[in-house]
Amino acid sequence: FVYLRKGQDPTCTLLIVLNMTPTVHEGFRIGVPGSGYYRELLNSNSEDYGGNGLGNFGGVEAEAIPSHGRAWSIKVLLPPLAALIFATR
Repeated sequence: FVYLRKGQDPTCTLLIVLNMTPTVHEGFRIGVPGSGYYRELLNSNSEDYGGNGLGNFGGVEAEAIPSHGRAWSIKVLLPPLAALIFATR
């Protein structure tokens, strides 16, 4: 599951990504609203939470590669059975 959450501050958008499978997905492309750096705020697979530490090294940069009906996208590593939250600001 992938969805966006927007608050009152238009400069900050949260991208929530849930991998409900026991499979790691490397290079998973997700369409995003625009360019910029998407900082990984939460990775439930972090060693801090008892996971194995697979993640996105703190964030990813959007690329001008269309995906899911959007002009920009990010390529992420989805750890198994994990929740990721990225922020645009």
